[in-house]
Amino acid sequence: MPTASTREKIIEKADTLFYEGGFEATSFADIAAAVGISRGNFYHHFKAKDEILDAVIARRMDRTRMMLDTWQADGAQPRDRILSFIHLLIANRTRIMAFGCPVGTLCSELAKLEHGAQHRAAQIMGLFRDWLTGQFRALGMDQQAEARAMHLLTWSQGVAVMSSAFRDETFIEREVAGITQWLDDIIDDQTRHEGRICS
Repeated sequence: MPTASTREKIIEKADTLFYEGGFEATSFADIAAAVGISRGNFYHHFKAKDEILDAVIARRMDRTRMMLDTWQADGAQPRDRILSFIHLLIANRTRIMAFGCPVGTLCSELAKLEHGAQHRAAQIMGLFRDWLTGQFRALGMDQQAEARAMHLLTWSQGVAVMSSAFRDETFIEREVAGITQWLDDIIDDQTRHEGRICS
């Protein structure tokens, strides 16, 4: 299926280029050169850059869902699953320091451009928000679950921005330790609260 494989390669390369160089700064020629195909062959698959952007966002949505499903299956407890999200900052620290968070940077750029696809890119962040909300609910924090999820998302995005600005790996490690301590503290508070109710 050469047509499908070429299309997928275009999307994959465009995803990387949009992340590393930005959507606006990346041209058809840049993507064609990265894939190693002619402009004519390129236009056979995509007629406009916005079509590629839509495909990249769909790819990121699919990959995010798969990652969340993996965390859900692998994590024995909600805390373990939340830690999988937190530890993304460590696992991806080299690329985050170089280019920022792939989701956050795309959302920010599209918002500045007032691009029509901005709300679709934000849906990727929404996947994380909704999944984290579910984890906090599983910890018994029903009323505060979404607020906790948004706080964690905000904290992680701030770490990504600052680590990209200062290129400081120890900062990431220190912040991840702080986020983990915050998580353990609110879990302890929840456990004590439940203990008072039951006693």
